[in-house]
Amino acid sequence: MEQFPASLVILNGKGANNDILRSAVKVMRDEGYTLHIRVTWEQGDAIRYVKEASSLGVNTVIAGGGDGTINEVATALAQLDPENRPVLGILPLGTANDFATSIGIPQELDKALQLAIVGKGVPIDLVQVNESAFFINMATGGFGTRITTETPEKLKAALGGIAYFVHGLIRLDTLKPDRCEIRGENFEWQGDALVIGIGNGRQAGGGQELCPQALINDGLLELRIFTGEELLPAIFKTLTQPDDNPNIIDGRSSWFEITAPHDITFNLDGEPLTSQKFRIDIHPNALSCRLPPNCPLLG
Repeated sequence: MEQFPASLVILNGKGANNDILRSAVKVMRDEGYTLHIRVTWEQGDAIRYVKEASSLGVNTVIAGGGDGTINEVATALAQLDPENRPVLGILPLGTANDFATSIGIPQELDKALQLAIVGKGVPIDLVQVNESAFFINMATGGFGTRITTETPEKLKAALGGIAYFVHGLIRLDTLKPDRCEIRGENFEWQGDALVIGIGNGRQAGGGQELCPQALINDGLLELRIFTGEELLPAIFKTLTQPDDNPNIIDGRSSWFEITAPHDITFNLDGEPLTSQKFRIDIHPNALSCRLPPNCPLLG
């Protein structure tokens, strides 16, 4: 008879060969916890493993990877029957780990694994984009999206989060504002946007805090638009004088609609989605996540 409820750990293939994690798993097993380990190899594996979770009888599914892996596991969990839905746990094994960092998940893998198994499950929001895409952390559009979708894997591996910024400076000649119109509850704006951040969480791109007021359990999205004709002055003014900046427009709403006369790309927790129209809706309390006691993103 099992002493504790079982957990399913879904590891991104890139981070699976990790000796520190291996020893952390052994410690938890020695303490009497049952951990089933699965490793993703290609798109769709995480969804398949989450479906397997119910037959394994686990009460926690742990996403081991970066923001993309957490997104994939969280999205799959949200599709399950709420009565039998396992709680989400998080192991930060990616390059940037924006969501894990902002919600206060420990960087030490042994502590993160322990939290993911025995931490308190707290209801959090999930965000749907158009028909079938989701994000748990943030959607970014504009120049930041081009950086993230174009940053070479080797550069990301070598430099981590700073790679996005470095690569962005290399490619400044290709960056142009996106003309678009954005609507929400008591919010309407149209113009040329350099960067658009729509946050359930607060940071993206390896530590850039785009939506500093966002909470993951308030049923609202934080919108921040960076405008300005001249790219470099706008970026540097934003970085050095974030308060009272005419190039920043903020909004809050449970939904946003974005339309553009041409294709624009949004990056949803690392996954690009291209369209001329986006409908973004928050799903309050869509799933439960094991969070640290003093999580800064809880209202």
